[in-house]
Amino acid sequence: MVELFNSKLCAVCKGRKLLCGRPTCPILERFRVARTVEQKLNKRYLFGSSPPSIFVGEYGYPKVRIGPLVPPIEGNTSHLDSPLKWEDKTIRDILYYRSLLVMGETKADVDVRKSGRILSEVQELAMSIKPVDSEVILKRKPVLKVLPSEFAPPIGPKAELLDFELTENPRIPRRTDYVVSDELKAEQAIMRLYDWGFDEYYIIRLLSAGLLGIERKLVPTRWSITAVQDTIGKNLRREILHYPEINDYEVYFYRFLGNRYAVLLMPQSYAFELLEVWLKGSLFGSEKPSVIHDYEDFRGRKEYVKETAGAYHAARLSVLEALRARRRQARAVVFREVTPEYYAPVGVWQIRLGVKKALSNPIGRFETLNEALEAIRRRLEHPFEEYLKRSYILGSLARQKTLDEWLGRNLYRIDQ
Repeated sequence: MVELFNSKLCAVCKGRKLLCGRPTCPILERFRVARTVEQKLNKRYLFGSSPPSIFVGEYGYPKVRIGPLVPPIEGNTSHLDSPLKWEDKTIRDILYYRSLLVMGETKADVDVRKSGRILSEVQELAMSIKPVDSEVILKRKPVLKVLPSEFAPPIGPKAELLDFELTENPRIPRRTDYVVSDELKAEQAIMRLYDWGFDEYYIIRLLSAGLLGIERKLVPTRWSITAVQDTIGKNLRREILHYPEINDYEVYFYRFLGNRYAVLLMPQSYAFELLEVWLKGSLFGSEKPSVIHDYEDFRGRKEYVKETAGAYHAARLSVLEALRARRRQARAVVFREVTPEYYAPVGVWQIRLGVKKALSNPIGRFETLNEALEAIRRRLEHPFEEYLKRSYILGSLARQKTLDEWLGRNLYRIDQ
């Protein structure tokens, strides 16, 4: 893993020669974003329409930083905090959106029973499905850093919160009121809302704000994203195990925000694996990029994802939703290549959406595994043999003889 910025290289380049191999200088890009919004944010008092949006930090747990995200803009601001509306946006667009959302942060105990009035206001904001006019008073003018995150969308300017108040009634669905008021376990509440059609980002917000579960607690935003996607994924996995297997080898591919996504579906019982590479010149790339991976079979995982972290749950959920829609099961391998074009991480939502878009873009169906792998090989840059060496699913198929092989149908053997 290399440093995000190389001071010696940056001093020579000065953002003009792009010696790091990226298509744009991430340092200068942040200055450009800051310059476009600086005048709008240069004040301690803010009035605007929160998308709605909140953020809960993880550092210092169980004493965490929490606060609303409010832009100095009134009206329909939902696009500032809705990954569902970002599929045709650039990384620069997203950085700009996030730079407009000012976080007034205050410290709170994760036990919501120890909360005060401000947390109650934040919880009402979290339950709304429409932007809410809000008033924020800060201790000092907010500082714009636009900190990137590989999990959540980037965090924009922030400052210590003195007071926060909703100046209009939030629009809260009756079903949300029902779930929040009822004594449901967090998993039950998450699945009930998901089955009713609420998008996962809304559910993540409710969980973060300490509104779901029996023993209510604030949940850091990063943890909430993983928890919600993992919970939904586990429930969908249990469902698709009852469906028949697909009939052919299927390959899908899509490029999204500087990421390449290839999906291989195989006519076997369910298992899932994510293979990920940060190529040389990419944000976390190195001189000799290596493949990281995580895997599960029909029994799921008994331990936390070790290498690919939140990307695993995001990619898996998109695959499971696609299989559920077809009422089929399959063995799935997702390949993710991160190129230098992905110069600033914007959150796992882009992995979720990138895999989803890939599954809507079929390359073809094949009779043999070798044909399917060749179709993927042609679309990826990293040496394909490195993927095969690291993959648990593909490696096991190369090492083992299957029943079909014994019957004379060499469908699964990988050429060495």
